[in-house]
Amino acid sequence: MSTLLPLPIRIGNTQFTFETPVVMGIANLTPDSFSDGGDLCDTDTAFKAIDRMISDGAGIIDIGAQSTRPGAEPLSEDDELSRLDAVITGYKSRFDTPLSLDTQSSKVAAWGLSHGVDMINDVSGLSHDPDMAKTVANAGCAVCIMHMQGTPQTMQIKPHYDDIIQTIVSDLKHQASVALKAGVRKIIIDPGIGFGKTLEHNLKLLHNMDAFLELGYPVLLGASRKSFIHSIDQSPTDQRLGGSIAAIVCARQQGIQFFRVHDVAASVQALRVTDSILAEGN
Repeated sequence: MSTLLPLPIRIGNTQFTFETPVVMGIANLTPDSFSDGGDLCDTDTAFKAIDRMISDGAGIIDIGAQSTRPGAEPLSEDDELSRLDAVITGYKSRFDTPLSLDTQSSKVAAWGLSHGVDMINDVSGLSHDPDMAKTVANAGCAVCIMHMQGTPQTMQIKPHYDDIIQTIVSDLKHQASVALKAGVRKIIIDPGIGFGKTLEHNLKLLHNMDAFLELGYPVLLGASRKSFIHSIDQSPTDQRLGGSIAAIVCARQQGIQFFRVHDVAASVQALRVTDSILAEGN
């Protein structure tokens, strides 16, 4: 585990510290996401699912309306806003848990932030929309900067790295500097499991997650139900809980703090047991 631990970060009204792992529950308002597409397209169903994730221990809810699975076609900003509208505008009257918005659009981000969103999760790492960094800075909110090689349409077409760890550390450091220059002060980084990576790349990232802590920011892992699990042990997306848990336990052992997951209750339990075991060794 890295000896350099990230500072606490405030998201909304909640202060998150390194000592406690944080589970981010996924709420995809999309008909075509790789795992749960269409599950939460009804507003009442979405609110019930969010309520369940919070009851199960989610410390943050991450809502998105644009699928970023391999090959996904871009959604217009108007369509993205239409999908988000009822859930985002009704969230704060129902829940106190910090709300993250998964979007690459500064227009959508600005709209969400005006309706109570506490954090922007940008899978392009602020590279898709040149106004995103300033939008986040003006709001004073947190941002998650993720690494992606290419775009969702191209990222899995023969991805290549000479040294994947060095390359992604360097890329994330650069994109964090873009955020800092714009005035952003609350940054989380995500190496982007499955976004322009082969099975070998993903496994190397998971084995070396602590390398990203050296940048000094909290690190998020998003490995839940992803296809690298299928590559190791063939299974449909809704039967990859075991592989997803293995990934977060491995990452937690290396000091990773944030975990974006579909299966909140099982992930919370796994992290509690992991931390208890690790504490016994101290």
